[in-house]
Amino acid sequence: MAGVGCARSLEAKRVLLIVGGGIAAYKSLDLVRRLRERGARVRVVMTAAAKEFVTPLAFVSLASEKVYDDLFSATDEQEMGHIQLSRDADLLVVAPATAHLLARAARGLCDDLATTLLLATDKRVLYAPAMNVRMWLHPATQRNVSTLHGDGAWFVGPNVGDMACGEYGPGRMSEPLEIVQAIETALKQDTRLPAPEGLLTRGGALEGLHVVVTSGPTHEPIDPVRYIANRSSGRQGHAIAAAAARAGARVTLISGPVALSDPPGCETIHIESARDMLAAVEAALPADIFVAAAAVADWRAEPAVDKIKKGVRGAPSLSLVENPDILASVSRGPNRPRLVVGFAAETRDLIRNAQEKLDRKGCDLIVANDVSEGTGVFGGATNQAHLVSRGGVEDWPRLRKEDLAERLVARLAQLIGGEAP
Repeated sequence: MAGVGCARSLEAKRVLLIVGGGIAAYKSLDLVRRLRERGARVRVVMTAAAKEFVTPLAFVSLASEKVYDDLFSATDEQEMGHIQLSRDADLLVVAPATAHLLARAARGLCDDLATTLLLATDKRVLYAPAMNVRMWLHPATQRNVSTLHGDGAWFVGPNVGDMACGEYGPGRMSEPLEIVQAIETALKQDTRLPAPEGLLTRGGALEGLHVVVTSGPTHEPIDPVRYIANRSSGRQGHAIAAAAARAGARVTLISGPVALSDPPGCETIHIESARDMLAAVEAALPADIFVAAAAVADWRAEPAVDKIKKGVRGAPSLSLVENPDILASVSRGPNRPRLVVGFAAETRDLIRNAQEKLDRKGCDLIVANDVSEGTGVFGGATNQAHLVSRGGVEDWPRLRKEDLAERLVARLAQLIGGEAP
């Protein structure tokens, strides 16, 4: 059954595919075909709603396996009980993962075969969301995604594009080959769910890797009292460090002055100035991943020994010099990590400026965000990111900073696993 020229990259792997009830279910038929081409064994579970869009017979024909859809089938339970069905797989994949299915999984409901398998499995689950753009962006859906991330689930997509309902935006299920690539990446990692020992349990997507994250502003002194700074709260950088720790990484967080607690599971180094931050970063290397989320001051003054007094001649004149470029230094340095990620906070021409920064700094990925007046990004609870690489731009919806951090860490795990940025 292998396609011409198609490597059997999933030879003998066992995938349990749960098909939710949405129009994107038709793509899951091609997903089964692509998985089988690569040597995977695919068992299919359909929800009642899924059968309104595609027939079980179509999946039987493609998978050469029976389709499971009934929690209370005496025959199925005799042949293979639902507990064994969930644990016999190397990976569970939910495609399409509808808003309803995500909500039930996040709450731990198990009122049909699909949700019972999701609760009974000892393996991680890869979700491929598919729904209307407004449903995807709704805070309830984003809370559910965040909950599932925290439980160890992985996600692929959704993509931005035209919807069957006629709207445009994020919510399209990823294409079958994109899901296959995510499955291949996932199966290179430990797919076992970690033991429930709290947030710091190891065994995640970044297990065994060292991640260095910078966060917050820097303070550049003018005199013993005053300094040059910016509005960065450090909330995004701290969230990324915490998410990386939950994913199993050894995390070194280098933080400027912030009003935040040190995230659990991270070695946190507190600094003041840009030069302090550069020294701390260089001391923390080597690392596998470097995420430069800090808003480092571009310039500094030569600080006065004593407080500059207000005088009759008006405001003093400050002579500024350029601070070291931490991101470029790491990108081009002798201890360059495998993956270097920068941030671009812009008020206009966001994507163009981010693309220019990517080339100028020599990093692998830029997380671009609009911080112009009214966005509420600096100091706020949400952020809207655009991932800029030499391969293109990924536009993400506005998310809670904690949810964006989980999504970014999952993306970095894909990239470090071999996917080109």
